[in-house]
Amino acid sequence: MEKWLEELQSLLPEGRVLTSLADRHSYSFDASFGEHLPDAVVQVKEKQEVADVLKLANRYKVPVHPRGSGTCLSGGPLPVHGGIVLDMSQYPAVIDLSPRDLTVKVTPSVLTGNINKAAEQHGLMYAPDPSSAHVATIGGNLAENSGGPRGLKYGVTKDHVLGLEVVTPEGEIIKTGGQTIKNVTGIDLTKLIVGSEGTLGVIVGATLKLMPKPPAVQTIMVAFDDVRKAGEAISQTLTSGILPAKMEFMDQACIVAVENFQPVGLPVDAAAVIIIELDGHPETLRVERGLIEGIMEEMGAKEIIIPKGDEEAAKLWHARKQVSPAIAKIKPTKVSEDATVPRSKIPDFMDRLEIIKEKYGLDVVAFGHAGDGNLHPNILCDKRNVEEMKLVERAVEDMFQAALDLGGTLSGEHGIGTMKAPFMELELGEVGLDMMKRIKDSWDPNGILNPGKVFPEKGQKLVLHHD
Repeated sequence: MEKWLEELQSLLPEGRVLTSLADRHSYSFDASFGEHLPDAVVQVKEKQEVADVLKLANRYKVPVHPRGSGTCLSGGPLPVHGGIVLDMSQYPAVIDLSPRDLTVKVTPSVLTGNINKAAEQHGLMYAPDPSSAHVATIGGNLAENSGGPRGLKYGVTKDHVLGLEVVTPEGEIIKTGGQTIKNVTGIDLTKLIVGSEGTLGVIVGATLKLMPKPPAVQTIMVAFDDVRKAGEAISQTLTSGILPAKMEFMDQACIVAVENFQPVGLPVDAAAVIIIELDGHPETLRVERGLIEGIMEEMGAKEIIIPKGDEEAAKLWHARKQVSPAIAKIKPTKVSEDATVPRSKIPDFMDRLEIIKEKYGLDVVAFGHAGDGNLHPNILCDKRNVEEMKLVERAVEDMFQAALDLGGTLSGEHGIGTMKAPFMELELGEVGLDMMKRIKDSWDPNGILNPGKVFPEKGQKLVLHHD
């Protein structure tokens, strides 16, 4: 046994350093592609344990890969260089609300959905709502800067973080930000760490913003017989002065898949649907609903559906959440991307997706948070088919290039991880990427924290197949 592993086992109580092959395999994958076996899995339950592990790892230059629930779609927690998987999901889950300050303190293992549930008991809400909120931990959401449907109106995770408690790669415990809404003391380390994907430090606590829960919501579903019309209707709505809380898009393949999976009465003959949620004062919603109906009719909507009550509205939103599991029934493998474009370019991006679909002869479906330009093109395939997966790799490259050509970005909410690292220079340029790398090197001189993520290694390419 290696010396660092012997020392590691002496640091923590028995049973919390896992080295059996079965345990290591359990932590070798996430919700993306690839499988990498760690040398050990460490289940930490307090910040001093995290600090002790990182001090040891830094001394021996052993890679450490922080991990929450493993729901990441970009390969963020994969132990691509072996070493230690630092399992943060066993950390005691603490939610400490301060309703009068509109803040909440949380530990990294708290499920994101539970923060909102706790806030709702006080008439408040935690706005970020990734689809995996019921199973994803807030630590992982902070590391990946997760979004969700409400990102259109309320922003992504970074927009709701006031302060963090972080363990540095050298095992020091620091605090960033604070508990106040306004804080301009020095360089904003909080924003630097949120979205850094575990490459700069391990988050062991966070202070988050809450807000009053809107008194009323209104759902509207609009069907179109042309995908481009739907995209143009989204842009027209957002330039009208109305800002919905959510504005979600589903193409026909998604609609049919959901109806085959769990029928709710979606219009399967529509080329696309937009599902909109307005929130605010009831009188404001009445006015905005009328304005949106007028815009949609003007843009050539096929049908406008207003749910008769909360139960019908909930069914529509449940249908939207069922898209991912529903399309997974079509073929055994799905490659989920989240390239994002300026909202005015949504119709053009949809056109480019159609070209890519025809070029490679692949099943491509599209859904997502179209209101903020964050679409989720999914390629449905079979990872056992090597030739098909090679085509998928090329199609994904074309999707990224299309997004960048239209002034967009590689990722709106899934992060970079291993999946998108090879394309970073395309967006940032050589100098921009080097500046990011310099920040990483200054924080983590020995390069132990989550190596192989965000920053591409020489010659690295997207690989989804196994010969």
